[in-house]
Amino acid sequence: MKLGYSTWGMPKVPVDTIIPHLAKLGFDGVELTVKPGWSTELYSMDRAERKRILKLVRDHGLELPAIAGHTSLLESDPQEHAANFQRLKDTIDLAVEWAVDGVPPILDTTTGGTPEQWDDLKSLLVERTAALVEYAEARGVVIGMEPHYANLINTPEKVLELLRLVDSPNLRVTFDISHFNIQGYPIEQSVAAMAPVTVFAHIKDERGLVPNFDFLIPGEGVFDYVTYLKEMARHHYTGYIMPEISIFVQRRPDYDALAAAAQSAEVLNRAYAAAGMPRS
Repeated sequence: MKLGYSTWGMPKVPVDTIIPHLAKLGFDGVELTVKPGWSTELYSMDRAERKRILKLVRDHGLELPAIAGHTSLLESDPQEHAANFQRLKDTIDLAVEWAVDGVPPILDTTTGGTPEQWDDLKSLLVERTAALVEYAEARGVVIGMEPHYANLINTPEKVLELLRLVDSPNLRVTFDISHFNIQGYPIEQSVAAMAPVTVFAHIKDERGLVPNFDFLIPGEGVFDYVTYLKEMARHHYTGYIMPEISIFVQRRPDYDALAAAAQSAEVLNRAYAAAGMPRS
């Protein structure tokens, strides 16, 4: 399993600072975030800039396994949904532009909605997800749908039902185990359910259970990284593991995005070593 870093935790840091910093820390790859408010926002990059950024990533020996394009599929206003759907399609097109050796990065996104709306919105989610996946299939891109404790799909059971109902090899899972940890799922249970359908994985640290919990920087909480890595390997996951720093942490007055990346690298490198696991 390779170790990368998500720029979700670096919204205001210029990409020309991010890439050399992550390479110096020894990460294998980077997930670039293209949501509004980030330095690599989708519509802020013209074709030349997109080409330059891909070259920057490659020149520093990094891979680009995923793009974070989190955009809700469940807006009720038709115009808002149309804009969101177009953004997701445009992010798929960006993934094609950023393909290396014919393999585009995964589109990492979320569903939107809330857990309480599952019965009311499940059919709509399936319909809209299927439409997006159809576009992704035509472009050769895999979508990694990310469960979130506060979104419509918030449990392993709902994730697996969505995959069954849409039924496409181009729809898989971005597995952020923290969203299950804070709901009380044991590591062994959530990994057993999610690893076989996962194409990309996030991690963070945390403490407590919903609704009284904190998302934290790796090393600050109680998450057992060694057990997690061993369980992911036991279930034959071979893709990327990427620390992702929560918005909750970013709101700290003293938050340092570059220091958080350095701390994450140190904590995860120790965990890989303790698990007896090679970084590849």
